[in-house]
Amino acid sequence: MTVRWIRAVLAGAAALSLSLTACGGAGDGSSADTGGTVTVFAAASLTETFTQLGRDFESAHPGTRVVLNFAGSSALATQITQGAPADVFAAASPATMKTVTDAGDAAGAPAVLVRNQLVVAVPEGNPDRVGGLADLARPGVKVALCAEQVPCGAAARSALDAAGVRLTPATLEQDVKGALAKVKLGEVDAALVYRTDVRAADGLAAVEFPESARTVNDYPIVVLKHAGNPDGARAFVDHVRSDAGLAVLTAAGFQAPPSR
Repeated sequence: MTVRWIRAVLAGAAALSLSLTACGGAGDGSSADTGGTVTVFAAASLTETFTQLGRDFESAHPGTRVVLNFAGSSALATQITQGAPADVFAAASPATMKTVTDAGDAAGAPAVLVRNQLVVAVPEGNPDRVGGLADLARPGVKVALCAEQVPCGAAARSALDAAGVRLTPATLEQDVKGALAKVKLGEVDAALVYRTDVRAADGLAAVEFPESARTVNDYPIVVLKHAGNPDGARAFVDHVRSDAGLAVLTAAGFQAPPSR
């Protein structure tokens, strides 16, 4: 066995090792690319769908853990701009996403993930016979709205203005789940919330109204500039934007964006 032959064998082994490494690289979506924790800040209305998508992502990428933080989009945007550690931000409106992009905290341009529309949430059976926005202003009807700085609150204000309806809400909540909870607990008779939230809730019904078509909310998503796990963040965004991810979202009542 000559020295030259040994060197040739070692060189061949090194080449094979490099080839195998390349095959397991960033382009194949393997768990080696995305290990560790992916921290996702997401609008409260994405709670059910992102919880499912997080589980699906972890199953497809063993060794990866998805940590989800749900709240009102405006509160999440403030947390991000103040330095809260996060890898991905999914907002319920372009306006709240703009808070993050204007602060230079996004890695690239956000992409629209899905769209959503408002409905009136009422108890099953609709005991107050709410048929549209005008009925919310009837004497004795207690209504919950989201605060106007929250996307569902801004959309509600636009819809009420479009219908020419003036009402004084019984409560202003910091996210859509809070407004929905008031109806479930019987503390109010109705709430303006997203269609998807009513579909995910037991004991409630949705009343559609035409003005909601004029206040459709786009949901943008982006990898954050200071992500601790940028590879995992990109893989998660790719996952939720995939055909399989969109199927989970549309099954919950979200609408695909126009570009899909």
